[in-house]
Amino acid sequence: MSFTIRAIASATPPHRITQGDAASLAVSFGNVPPGRQRSLEAMYQQTRIRTRGSVILETPDAAGAVQRFFPAANGSDDAGPTTAARMERYAKEAGGLAVAAARGALALSGIDAGRVTHLVTCSCTGFANPGVDLQIVADVGLSPTVARTHIGFMGCHGAFNSLRVAGAFAADPRSVVVVVAVELCSLHFQYGQRGDFVVSNAIFADGAAALVATGGETDGGWQVRRQWSSILPDSRDDMGWAIGDHGFQMTLSPRVAGVLEGGIRGLVEGALAAEGLGIADVGAWAVHPGGPRILDAIGVALDLPPEALLASQAVLADHGNMSSATILFILRDLLAHTTATRCFAMAFGPGLTAEFALLERALPAAISPGNDP
Repeated sequence: MSFTIRAIASATPPHRITQGDAASLAVSFGNVPPGRQRSLEAMYQQTRIRTRGSVILETPDAAGAVQRFFPAANGSDDAGPTTAARMERYAKEAGGLAVAAARGALALSGIDAGRVTHLVTCSCTGFANPGVDLQIVADVGLSPTVARTHIGFMGCHGAFNSLRVAGAFAADPRSVVVVVAVELCSLHFQYGQRGDFVVSNAIFADGAAALVATGGETDGGWQVRRQWSSILPDSRDDMGWAIGDHGFQMTLSPRVAGVLEGGIRGLVEGALAAEGLGIADVGAWAVHPGGPRILDAIGVALDLPPEALLASQAVLADHGNMSSATILFILRDLLAHTTATRCFAMAFGPGLTAEFALLERALPAAISPGNDP
């Protein structure tokens, strides 16, 4: 059963870092051998990211970004702060971003916080209980009887899993569902020269986004018509997310872009065919920017014109990869501006798993592309 997205809003940390300054910090984590700093800076620029938000940043000084959470590596065996220290920082920082995003989405929707019946939270970068969901209830003014569900540790496609849960709740036309994705990826920066750690440090960032969804008749928004999920063959070991003693550690194979380029078209065509549609019937594309190679691979595989992925490219450039929250940033901007009547959204995560959603315009949307609250 379809349901309607009534509003989307986002929130980012107060301080940002340029890729040049981020590369300099990565040198202090031992991410590059001595004398190879310029090659690391070049790799950071190749991500096509300009700036990223991070909760560990403090007020910049004349020399650039300031942070004290990650000290300079003290030898090759130094792995940085413990997982316990990173989770303590997550518990301190995640709630404020989540609350700001939820408040923004409710304000745009015009729906009173007291009417919210279900709260779905999503995060793969931290654990705390009592946690973000209870802080949202208290600070946003939701009813203490609101039904709470948490989607945890799913990875970059977690917002789609959250939408699936929201759709089940919205089958009751009396339901008002708030979905909040909050990710603090920068808490899991890794020390050392392992290739996938270095790449992860270069692209991941922090942010939160929220949406308000309802079932039944609606006076505006976009309807989520249908969702799909598919595990790509022979890709189990190409992307992973494990809890280590010094943060959550990403496994990221250089095969990922090629696996997606080779397999995604058939999956997308099959999903659309189930609705009597083809690729040419989709006017807007929201693709999670796992990195620039992922966007390039999807564009080639689906034979999309360059302008089709501008929204995804802009979010990557301005915010980096914020894991599950990223696709909501893209939908926030894309759905507010597009003249299309259909949007196909997708994201990818460990498995290697692809998640899809088909959205259709209802009446004039209540989604604002405005600045982060």
